[in-house]
Amino acid sequence: MAIFRSASGESGAEVVLAVGNPYGSRTLVVERDEDASVAYLCSPDGTVHGAVWLANHRPAPAVVDLARINSGLPPLMPRPNTLRPEGRRPLGQLSALWFEEGDGVALYEDDDLLAVIPGWADMSRGMPGYARDAVGESPFAWTLSEALEGLEPRIANARSYWRWRHSEGSWPSFQQFVMGHLDRVLGPAGRYWDASGERLPTVGITERPPHGKRDYSVLSTVGMSCQRMPTVEQWIDKPGAYARIELAVATREDPRDAALLLVWLAQYPWHSVTWLGHAHTARWYHEPETFPLGPRYSGVLMLADAPHMPDMSGFAFGGEAVRWLWLTPVTAETLDTHD
Repeated sequence: MAIFRSASGESGAEVVLAVGNPYGSRTLVVERDEDASVAYLCSPDGTVHGAVWLANHRPAPAVVDLARINSGLPPLMPRPNTLRPEGRRPLGQLSALWFEEGDGVALYEDDDLLAVIPGWADMSRGMPGYARDAVGESPFAWTLSEALEGLEPRIANARSYWRWRHSEGSWPSFQQFVMGHLDRVLGPAGRYWDASGERLPTVGITERPPHGKRDYSVLSTVGMSCQRMPTVEQWIDKPGAYARIELAVATREDPRDAALLLVWLAQYPWHSVTWLGHAHTARWYHEPETFPLGPRYSGVLMLADAPHMPDMSGFAFGGEAVRWLWLTPVTAETLDTHD
């Protein structure tokens, strides 16, 4: 059975809202026809990652309308699974609030919470989003009220985060905060590069030349920890200890070469909707001969608390400790053993 197939308007449904997350990696699309409304969480290529029924606009059928589903139209919720079996008027003014990570979204109707599609929603596994008017657990929506205990803190955090992030001076103050920490643990700063271009998240790279007994340069990202990484909660029981990172690399060669590794990975979690952690690997995206640290390597291994590297601990943001992951170049053979 095809469920929530459209997300394009091509099936005769009308797109009434389409809004992307701040990182350009997910779009919330709300479609409706005369009979029902539904919301989709899509990637830029149109893949639907999550979907939730929102409302029937005519009396609910007794059972699932399979013909309607198979034609790609927004599903009608069966009578036992809706608070409004008689149907309701078309939706009012809609607005979206993205989670800090960008992988989940709350949908509002006239400032009232209408639905939530969390990052772990997965239609292929029978896990839709939550809807205000849904009853119980159906393939189309789960009851929102029963999930609010867990969702409300996430929504409140998202609202306060974006209010802060869009306020004047938020980025310079955060940047100064990180740079001050690095001054204490690594010594004075050298050059600084922007690694974000025109896209969020904003990330820079700071160079720390040899200092004291340290005879090598250290480069670190500045800004990855300003927002939590997506999907961590799907893999880690206590994501708060792993959701915020910065990356670092040590080199005795030209620091500009090592900086290219940080440019490569600095925005990756948010644009690819994934996370980076201890013992993770990343395979260089281009021809091997272009790898910044030499053609004998094909990617990097990420290590927290790497041996013989400076202790970077002691920095926190949003009430959560930030972990520095050290990048170590590795060969194709090493990458193959980790895949």
